[in-house]
Amino acid sequence: MKSTGILALAAISVVSAACCGGKDASTMKKINPVQFSEVKITDDFWAPRLKNHKDVTLAVCIDQIENQTGRIRNFENAALKQGEHSGIYFDDSDVYKALEGMAYSLQNNPDPVLEAKCDEWIAKFAAAQEEDGYINTYYTLTGLDKRWTVMDKHEMYCAGHMIEAGVAYYNVTGKRTLLDVCIRMADHMMSLFGPGKRDWVPGHEEIELALVKLYQATGEKKYLDFSEWLIDERGKGLGANEGKPWNAEYHQDDKPVREMTDIAGHAVRAMYLYCGMADVAAYTGDQGYIDALGRLWDDVVLKNMYVTGGIGQSAHNEGFTEDYSLPNLTAYCETCASVGMVLWNWRMNQFTGDGKYVDVMERSMYNGALAGISLDGDRFFYVNPLESLGNHHRQAWYGCACCPSQICRFLPSIGNYIYGVSDDAIWVNLYIGDKADVRFGGKNLTLTQETRYPWEGAVKLTVGTRSAVKADMRLRIPGWCKSYVIKVNGAEVNPEVEAGYAVLPGRWKDGDVIELDMDMPVELVAADPRTKEDEGMRAVQRGPLVYCIEEVDNKDGFDELAISEDAEFTTAFQKDLLKGVVTIDAKACGKTLKYIPYYSWDNREAGKMKVWVPLAQ
Repeated sequence: MKSTGILALAAISVVSAACCGGKDASTMKKINPVQFSEVKITDDFWAPRLKNHKDVTLAVCIDQIENQTGRIRNFENAALKQGEHSGIYFDDSDVYKALEGMAYSLQNNPDPVLEAKCDEWIAKFAAAQEEDGYINTYYTLTGLDKRWTVMDKHEMYCAGHMIEAGVAYYNVTGKRTLLDVCIRMADHMMSLFGPGKRDWVPGHEEIELALVKLYQATGEKKYLDFSEWLIDERGKGLGANEGKPWNAEYHQDDKPVREMTDIAGHAVRAMYLYCGMADVAAYTGDQGYIDALGRLWDDVVLKNMYVTGGIGQSAHNEGFTEDYSLPNLTAYCETCASVGMVLWNWRMNQFTGDGKYVDVMERSMYNGALAGISLDGDRFFYVNPLESLGNHHRQAWYGCACCPSQICRFLPSIGNYIYGVSDDAIWVNLYIGDKADVRFGGKNLTLTQETRYPWEGAVKLTVGTRSAVKADMRLRIPGWCKSYVIKVNGAEVNPEVEAGYAVLPGRWKDGDVIELDMDMPVELVAADPRTKEDEGMRAVQRGPLVYCIEEVDNKDGFDELAISEDAEFTTAFQKDLLKGVVTIDAKACGKTLKYIPYYSWDNREAGKMKVWVPLAQ
């Protein structure tokens, strides 16, 4: 692991105690998020990206799905029961993920034309559904007699993404057509699989967390129970007993989930499994799930995570190899896996109220995930290495396009991660300029956040309320932040810090102002000494951002550049460079190295790049 010391893990027992503090099953999580539908993002960093998503990224995804690939035609052909299936057997999922992104965009940017496009697609999904509720265009067009015969053909994976899209669209519009399609598919699966029926292990996890969302939307507990049953099917050797090729470790099927201690196999599948376990445990309080998640987080973050928050070292399995083996040039770090880290750590924070999970979530969000899309919003990375010889570039689309559609649904949902509410506190997790409507203690209030984060560490939070609200305000102090000042209505305060949060008790009235000013120095980061690939190297970080050097800025002897422990750093915001970034100049060894944020690399001319730079002797 490449660590700055922010990632130290508390004892697993702390996780367990916080998760199960006597709450009933309906409120097992300590913190409930303020949904992105209640948060309007206004800052200069994220607001332009969300506008780009609406104006550019959605159009790219729609064009690829409708015109450049056969993804939407597969549904049209399936409805007619004629024609061939084009593409890969799991391509339906890309359409569902794009639709989910469209639904999220509609939440904050109502658009009759986009909504009509969603309805058009949904009608095609409904027409492609079989009478028994089954829907999967690959098997409809290649032979329904072969369905449910191979565990790793992604039938439940596609169904899961359809359910997530269906619930999202229902929540935004109130329209039930796709939700009803999802219910019929879920009921179809439950007619075949479950206690006393057929056993099944989904080769690619996703259905597990989707079923919990279906439970939340319908109130039907059978979907929560089915999710738990599927999770508990793992580790019984069912996949191997199927008689077809099956790598149990790759599929997280080598041991029962409650016995898991080390992350292994395919990175994205693992993230979805852990999210599903967390979602189920939130309702059941399953201590075995909770303990396993604590152990697994320790293993992932302390031994298998890149400094960018990316995970998955190897291309051969799109996943994990050996602990502390973190190559840079061949790092896989799939964009989907970085988004998975955001989703999983967000859930862990809700269980525990521990800021360390948000530290990792933020790291993955600003670096590993954000690098997955170009600054113009029209090109995408599938793989996110920490070094390039100049031949690795974003593409307009991929034959396996899980990452473009993943970013499509992730970006408009970032408002989910900013605030949370517990019985006695309002939690400020991320520093993003916004105006949020918060319901707390039976009262409505607004929080208006002003900041130039991640470029500057100053944050101003203004409370708006008709009547005073008694609550603890918990401000996350990021693990990278070593020095800060907090003021309430202009007066400096020195609050207690608990699990990474500064705790400000009070009775908050209209117009109250909280200010947090975090020092944001440039830091040299050393890798864990067991990470041999980075031995004698250093990375540069400022605030939540990891930086890199590109050949376009450092043409003179790029391969020989070195950094020193006593390098002199200067920073400057350059509004006309890379859509506006803070650059870092490091004067070392008689030369000046120019650093840019890692997320922004490969947006200019082709050239070499590296995050880790040799340390001068």
